[in-house]
Amino acid sequence: MAIHLHKNDLPDGLKLGPVVAIDTETMGLDPRRDRLCVVQLSDGKGDAHLVQIALGQKSAPNLERLLTDPETLKLFHYGRFDIAALKNAFGVTTTPVWCTKIASRLIRTFTDRHGLKYLLMEMVGVDVSKQQQTSDWGAATLTDAQKDYAASDVLYLHALKAELEKRLIREGRMDLANRLFAFLPTRAELDLLGWVDLSDIYNH
Repeated sequence: MAIHLHKNDLPDGLKLGPVVAIDTETMGLDPRRDRLCVVQLSDGKGDAHLVQIALGQKSAPNLERLLTDPETLKLFHYGRFDIAALKNAFGVTTTPVWCTKIASRLIRTFTDRHGLKYLLMEMVGVDVSKQQQTSDWGAATLTDAQKDYAASDVLYLHALKAELEKRLIREGRMDLANRLFAFLPTRAELDLLGWVDLSDIYNH
């Protein structure tokens, strides 16, 4: 496994394939308030690319091109937050997308444990540490522990997607999942506009 650290944007000419796992690290849990600090990506083949986003940075052309490429599926765990954070930072809508947390909620209705750590342990047999989850991602220099943590959030998403997809197909819920994934960018936009609770829209 190799972790590649980039400043401000992905390097020119980097190819990550048709399905790219993506995660973000921010200064907090409100994408409207808390700035984007790191974007991590993986093609599922063992390497991770971490992009540090500078304070006040409003553009990352290569990254934005990937996020909006209709031929590249962007794979998230809890994409609702990441898509909102990326849109708030760069003004672009990430699409098309696939979300392992939504897939888990659709297919693992026997449990309320849908966090990435639990899913990777149960379905992929990988135990990842969450120790650095609340560290200072806005620091100018990331620690090795932070880099390892950020990488672990994307390195196994392709394998997790494959396992969840098998169950979605088996239970006849793949079409429903795809429609929910397609709605995610809109759900993220509603969050940024202040409609955090969808009942604000759908209630009588």
